[in-house]
Amino acid sequence: MAKFSYQAKNLNGQMITGDMDGLNEVEVRTKLRQMNMNVVSVVAKPGHGKSLSQMLTRGPKVKIKDLQIFTRQFATLINAGIPVVDALKVLSEGQRPGVLKDAVGRVKNSIESGKKLSDSMAQNPNVFDKLYSNMIHAGEEAGILDSILARLATYMEKNEKIKAQVKGAMVYPAVIVVVAIFVIAAILIFIIPKFQDFFRSAGKEPPALTSLVVGLSDSMIKYWYLVLLVLIGGPYFLKQWIDTPAGKIAFEAFIFRAPLFGELVRKGAIARVTRTLSTLLSSGVGLIDAIDIAAKTAGNIVVERSLQKCKDSVIQGKPFANPLAKDKVFPDMVVQMISVGEQSGTLDNMLSKIADFYDDEVETSVKALSSLVEPLLMVILGGVIAVLVVAMYLPIFSMAGNVGG
Repeated sequence: MAKFSYQAKNLNGQMITGDMDGLNEVEVRTKLRQMNMNVVSVVAKPGHGKSLSQMLTRGPKVKIKDLQIFTRQFATLINAGIPVVDALKVLSEGQRPGVLKDAVGRVKNSIESGKKLSDSMAQNPNVFDKLYSNMIHAGEEAGILDSILARLATYMEKNEKIKAQVKGAMVYPAVIVVVAIFVIAAILIFIIPKFQDFFRSAGKEPPALTSLVVGLSDSMIKYWYLVLLVLIGGPYFLKQWIDTPAGKIAFEAFIFRAPLFGELVRKGAIARVTRTLSTLLSSGVGLIDAIDIAAKTAGNIVVERSLQKCKDSVIQGKPFANPLAKDKVFPDMVVQMISVGEQSGTLDNMLSKIADFYDDEVETSVKALSSLVEPLLMVILGGVIAVLVVAMYLPIFSMAGNVGG
């Protein structure tokens, strides 16, 4: 058992704070809801030992594709009327040995000992994250577990599609740049030196551009270890810096506002967040919990901070759209649609429409970016190589002119 501190509102709207023991956050939230409390926040208290879920968090995580297939199959079995325990047994036996198979086995054993499905899944956060266990809890409470599982599977499919499109658009230019660096380095190290002997035998001072390129080539050959350190160590140290809290914040904020790629990252984050919120709200999860989960799965620190401000505002009883309008992270169209959804009581449907719109926007942006970046990089790479070639042939042209004269 771990100890959690909580904030919740009673039926009179008064804010209540206190501590409660539980296996995990989901169990504490369930207990509070059974006490007719509107949960605002639940946070694990430090110094009270580790719960099973906390100990399992350090383990390897499951592949999203495997979890997506598992969820789709689980929904099919439940829809066919097969009991949860039997469905989990069938799915566990059909899984390859690994993280998911072990987790499904633990969930089955936990249910057989009398625990609920959502509580059992919450004890395995390396496989079933907060979003997953909260939606399962909502499905159990409403008696629509098969529908919730189907929504989860659809959500994961669309979410992974968006992530793959954004990553694909950013990986391709990065690969081109890396290849270009190695090609230029190879020209300077292996080809330029062959021309140097020819220049020396000519006995004439080469043009300024040629001298510059030859000097660069000599420096790379003489200090090859420094060049290698920059090419290999640079990305490594950048990755280490990004893994620090300050580095992560600075890098993600830069990517969010970067030219060309920033708008794509922004659209992808909006699509993911609105899809998450829509899926949670339509499944019966409260707005405050939904915002909290969406913030933690946003994938960008700028969007996460914006949603956390919204959560604080909603806790104070203010509309969801108000802080979004002030923050300027979300476009005006998104804020207006959320505001209309709040006023009409159709926020989940409105968020789903926003997600669908930005899904299409991301796909269009990826195609447009690819058609723009590919020729741009080729022109830059071709230009650099052309400068190197011209630098090497300038002395030859000069000598040919003298001979002709």
